[in-house]
Amino acid sequence: MPYFAPVRPPARRAARRRAALSGVAAAILLGLSTTGARAGDGGTFTADQRKEIVAIVRDALKTDPTILTDAIAALRAGAEAQEQATTRDALAANRAALGTPAPTDAILGAPHARMTIVEFYDPRCPYCRKVLPDLDRLVHDDPDVRIVEKVVAVLGPASLLTAQAIAAAALQGGQDAYFRMQRAIMADSQKPDAARIRTLAAQAGLDPDRLATDMAGSAVASTLRANSTLATSIHLEGTPTFVFDGRYVIPGAVDLDELKAAIAKVRRG
Repeated sequence: MPYFAPVRPPARRAARRRAALSGVAAAILLGLSTTGARAGDGGTFTADQRKEIVAIVRDALKTDPTILTDAIAALRAGAEAQEQATTRDALAANRAALGTPAPTDAILGAPHARMTIVEFYDPRCPYCRKVLPDLDRLVHDDPDVRIVEKVVAVLGPASLLTAQAIAAAALQGGQDAYFRMQRAIMADSQKPDAARIRTLAAQAGLDPDRLATDMAGSAVASTLRANSTLATSIHLEGTPTFVFDGRYVIPGAVDLDELKAAIAKVRRG
């Protein structure tokens, strides 16, 4: 089963890879571990043997530096393969949840389109804001694609406030109200607070008092908890993250052409 590599690996994942690569480089340059090296049936290597092995490795690197490059490339390939396997397992375990929109989800495009793309987004995420016009264009150009919007709050208190407002809007007026509030919030340049949310709600044609009440209610809390749990289950590390038909994932900022290319690959199998 194919897997799409991350468009822009999240910072934490990149940091882990850099640490791992530094480790393998150190192992090559410094030689074998004093506790883990074994000399076949003869037990551990002696100090002289280890020194000789280190000298051989260093001489080899001087003669052919590509040995180190190849070692790093091999480690990178192994780490990516492990990440891909972990992601495939996580998607398989959550395929039903990813393929069946929850009642509180909003859907861009035809509700019964054959291809489902789930987007996990944070209303305060600049990349999520930037991709919005591309998502509108995508479902316009391809009527057999639907995008299930799952709002999550990963960027702090302001994100939580705006996520609550978007989820609460759906309780007041369904998907139409959801998208009106979503677009009002994600187009706004001011830092959100309770007063600003009320203003945006009024501008979006919603009842600010009811919105404030619903934001603090159990239904909104349940929606956000479910979205967060699903995001954690598929090892989401940032927003936006797109999941195609519950089988393929692309995390990070993408544009319209990249989305269309991913859809074409999914359809080819």
